[in-house]
Amino acid sequence: MRFAPIPQSLPPTVPFTGPETLERRRGTPFIARLGANENGFGPSPLAIEAMASAASEAWKYGDPDNHELRQALSAHHGVPPESIVIGEGIDGLLGLLVRLMIAPGDAVVTSDGAYPTFNYHVAGFGGALTKVPYREDREDPDALLNAAAETGARLIYLANPDNPMGSWHPAEVIEDMIERLPGDALLVLDEAYAELAPAGTLGKIRADDPRVIHMRTFSKGYGLAGARIGYAIGHPTLIAGFERIRNHFGVNRIAQAGALAALADRKWLSHVQAQVAGARDRISRIAAENGLSALPSATNFVAIDCGGDGDFARKVLAGLDRAGIFARMPGVAPMDRCIRISCGPEAEMNAFSEALPVALAEANG
Repeated sequence: MRFAPIPQSLPPTVPFTGPETLERRRGTPFIARLGANENGFGPSPLAIEAMASAASEAWKYGDPDNHELRQALSAHHGVPPESIVIGEGIDGLLGLLVRLMIAPGDAVVTSDGAYPTFNYHVAGFGGALTKVPYREDREDPDALLNAAAETGARLIYLANPDNPMGSWHPAEVIEDMIERLPGDALLVLDEAYAELAPAGTLGKIRADDPRVIHMRTFSKGYGLAGARIGYAIGHPTLIAGFERIRNHFGVNRIAQAGALAALADRKWLSHVQAQVAGARDRISRIAAENGLSALPSATNFVAIDCGGDGDFARKVLAGLDRAGIFARMPGVAPMDRCIRISCGPEAEMNAFSEALPVALAEANG
């Protein structure tokens, strides 16, 4: 079978191996699902009710304009609806953005070890990816800007708060970075964990600024990862470009209803934020009880420094897998000295607490 030239040149890989695939390989389910940064505390009951109601109308296509949700997001963020595009999660929107902005050979800059799905899309459309290292377990805005200036990059990807380390920069650092963008570079600001970030992390969204596009999702704070719905906020001219290439029926009717209800339920979001904060503290205590250190986190996961190198952390991860704990780790040194544990309900935190000392003992031989 002969593929088109770009796909033919790519390795047969995907950015992530899902927990379901791992469970099939293990032959048994995980007892704690703590590796995918999902919101184990669940979506708003109002969102569940809205989705259940919408299921009876699943015979209809979803509104291709996502009108009601765009209007609600417009009011929520104080930006024009023309500055908002809805898509199949941030992953889908990243693919559309790269397709819209990158021709084969165009330069793109990201961080080595940052969200791999972005890299996947850049490779899939023939972009030339340049990576810079993290600095002190955080994205390095200066290094990203320097690399963009050197390569003439069209896109610069930065997540704030960050995945996989959970670190973050205050809003003024990001705003300064935007002011120093070189040439016609566009900052792709992935704000997937926005609802979980501490005060002062997120700056005011200026939808009239053509230098930056904000990526947001209902997967994390709102607990709708399985519904696959996210949105981007940017200059109206940039957002209008998505109309040329997006899958207009890609966001289904049930997801639209769930997201609309979730956005309106501020009480449930506050509940989730409190639960996540408590689970972050619990993970940090578990790490300390085992002689390990947890990195500060502005997300719904915590990176735990296992005190060795990547090989040692992989042994710990393998031990957790044998105990039925699904977890992940950063893939690039020196960050791969850590394992990454998602916040979850008490029963899953208890299971992790019991499994970690055994995994560490096995890793130590």
